Amino acid sequence: MSGTRDAARAVERPATAGRTGRAPAVRTGSPRIVLRLGPAVALPVRRASLLTALALLLMIVAASAATLSLGRLGIPLAELGSALSGAAEGRDAFVLERLRGPRLVVALGTGCALGLSGALFQSATRNPLGSPDVIGVAAGAGAGAAMVALFLPATVPVALGALVGAVLAMVLVYLSTGTGFRNPARLVVAGIGVAAICQAMTQYVVYAMERDNASALTAYVNGSLSSRSWQDATTIGLVLLVAVPLTAALGRRLNVGEMGDDIAQGLGSEPKRTKSLAVLLAIVLSAGAVAVAGPIAFVALTAPQIAKRLTGVTGPHLLLSGLTGALLLVLADLAAQQLPLFENLPVGIYTMAIGGVYLGVLLLQERRRGRL
Repeated sequence: MSGTRDAARAVERPATAGRTGRAPAVRTGSPRIVLRLGPAVALPVRRASLLTALALLLMIVAASAATLSLGRLGIPLAELGSALSGAAEGRDAFVLERLRGPRLVVALGTGCALGLSGALFQSATRNPLGSPDVIGVAAGAGAGAAMVALFLPATVPVALGALVGAVLAMVLVYLSTGTGFRNPARLVVAGIGVAAICQAMTQYVVYAMERDNASALTAYVNGSLSSRSWQDATTIGLVLLVAVPLTAALGRRLNVGEMGDDIAQGLGSEPKRTKSLAVLLAIVLSAGAVAVAGPIAFVALTAPQIAKRLTGVTGPHLLLSGLTGALLLVLADLAAQQLPLFENLPVGIYTMAIGGVYLGVLLLQERRRGRL
């Protein structure tokens, strides 16, 4: 009987209790807040993510106001509110409607698209250094723009050539892997090869063209926001209008996929299909950004990682990645417009500098942790 009672006590005691009989603490992440949209919709949101999103929005508003108000042609800050409400006249109306307004909107939309694209690609490949740049989207866009500028000048828009080049590069990568977009390792290797070929084509065209045309093409293939129009803003807006709801719908599957393919398959997430859809959406967003601003480098790479480090929570962080990408590109464009030493440089050169600094910091951190 005593042996039976001892066995019963052993069953009643938790298996994970340890010597003290206490169950170990489980980390559940930051507390969640439930946002209610009417009586039928309730969205659980981590407090850290919500506070980070609000902080990013405030910084985006501040950077946007600085973009419109600083400089010789800037709209005075005291008059900016009335100008945005439609009361701008004369010089202020010209600056808002022709010079800086469309450029700012394109920067916001392009940065958001690149941030979302990078988050989707990194989540699908589970590689923090992965981005659409790696698989040849940017290089293909540059090659397409270069070929149009060389063989069809004044006939086909350079932006259309860039879009076609990006799509063709992705088709070539898709066919080269033998498994489509399902195998991340093959995808990256094929992308590097396609990107090298496209970059060689671009450099050949730049070398073969006349100096003035080559300078304009070089500015475009480095990524530029100068001379943007409301048509460009509409283009990137439509891309986001289509891609953002699809990305949000895919977010839950991506979160489940962070636990591993076997667990995701057991939960009905279909990891292979989810990865393919994520890569396709990443390509659509990146191609849309390329069509309006050229191949802007490193925003898709750095924005998701910065967003993840701001919250300290694992996961793709789709919304925060989009906001971070928008902020990075607006700040880079602000520097391109206002820094006198580097005035009128393509914004892509600034994002390359941001990416280089980020990779350097990442390298130092990995070395300190003994991973390199």
